Amino acid sequence: MPIRTPTDPPAPPPPTRGYSATRDQLLKRLRRVEGQVRGIEGMVEDDRYCIDVLTQISAVQAALDKVALGLLDEHARHCVMGADAGEQPAKADELMAAVGRLMRRG
Repeated sequence: MPIRTPTDPPAPPPPTRGYSATRDQLLKRLRRVEGQVRGIEGMVEDDRYCIDVLTQISAVQAALDKVALGLLDEHARHCVMGADAGEQPAKADELMAAVGRLMRRG
């Protein structure tokens, strides 16, 4: 990264993402999921019953799905609908590709 001097023009502001308004909430949810994953690791280390471990894995997947749906919603509202008219078809295609990837998992 180049060193900035006082005579350099100001750096452009970072881009606003669709999730910028809910960033703190998103990070909180992801930290909760991270804790759930650590809990599953502990369950395996403690030789817990397989079905109990699978139940917790299902809960983590559901939590991540909720995060993903929120991101998709925010992306559609901010990045797709807020794009210039000429960019909207490409942004919509990008959104649908992301939805397709989410639906294919598993």
